[in-house]
Amino acid sequence: MIRLTVYGRDVIIKALLLTLIIDIIALLIPNETLKILLLVISAFFIVFTLYFFRDPVREVPADLKEGAILSPADGKVMIIEEIKHNSFTDSKALVIGIFLSPLNVHVNRIPASGEITEVKYIKGEFIAAFEASSSHRNERTEITLDTGKFKIIFSQIAGFVARRIVCELKKGDKVKAGNTFGMIKFGSRMDVIMPVNSECKVSLNQKVKAGETVIAEVKLD
Repeated sequence: MIRLTVYGRDVIIKALLLTLIIDIIALLIPNETLKILLLVISAFFIVFTLYFFRDPVREVPADLKEGAILSPADGKVMIIEEIKHNSFTDSKALVIGIFLSPLNVHVNRIPASGEITEVKYIKGEFIAAFEASSSHRNERTEITLDTGKFKIIFSQIAGFVARRIVCELKKGDKVKAGNTFGMIKFGSRMDVIMPVNSECKVSLNQKVKAGETVIAEVKLD
């Protein structure tokens, strides 16, 4: 049985109502070809909606090392680079960007255990999420997490299709690696910004899973 995320409850209810309306119209239409077409469209629509809002059970790796950072999203690694970022002591940081297609699981998960020190919603544009500039131009939620030994920032970035960010985190929350905290609906991007001395554990175009794939390890020496 497929498990559905609570973050999609409103959309699922609307989709079910729309599907019901289409089915009723189809049953009232005497034209058999049109009737079948509408029923097929209705079935595809509700199946896709349920598939999109799936929330599979995930297990954090049993051998997770101290300093490890988990992927906060399912998708494909599209960016691995050093950037300038004033939130880090030497103004340099490593960023790993993950692109989510409409077929990926869109539930987001906490990348490391610690305390949320800031949650910032930033209005912006809705250019394609795979564009490099979307990280600072698009609508997004930037979340700062302090593990006690290092700090990371992870951003939910809306894309051309995804225009609805859900984030239930707030400043002061104590969080655990692998727990769900929100989602970005219908295609999007997630960036993780970490200390520049972090060791990247993924490669470009690699597929990752939220709460399971270790994307980097911060050197704590």
